[in-house]
Amino acid sequence: MMKVLLVSADPTVREQMGLIAKTVGRRQGTRGLAGGAAAEPVELLEAANGARGIALAWKHRPEVVVADQITSTAGAFALTKELKGADPPFSGRVIVLLDRKVDEWLARWSGADAWFVKPVDPFALADAVRGSGPPASEVAGAVGPSKEVG
Repeated sequence: MMKVLLVSADPTVREQMGLIAKTVGRRQGTRGLAGGAAAEPVELLEAANGARGIALAWKHRPEVVVADQITSTAGAFALTKELKGADPPFSGRVIVLLDRKVDEWLARWSGADAWFVKPVDPFALADAVRGSGPPASEVAGAVGPSKEVG
């Protein structure tokens, strides 16, 4: 069973992220994987703030953490930096939902595996949670991880 941790101060955002995450199993069955293999169930964990999200991530070790940028008590960037900067680093993927495209550098700095600018394409987010689909940088409304030009 795939575990997904949803972190947001806004219960409506957590509900929306949960609905998207639950489509992961259904989309697996529609993508022609392994001859129509059965959809993997998704267990959702929720945290209303980043500090609680960090604690739940270490305790339950979800495959994916989806963190809303606006999260009280340790925001999405602090959560990501804490998990990805640990020794050893958190092994799951961390996806950050950004309010503004200009905050892309913070997502990259914190070590996020992917980030999306709101409003988020639910299908692209579901694919990112599942770990398939095109790189987020090639999806409309999504940014990162991307290569720096220099």
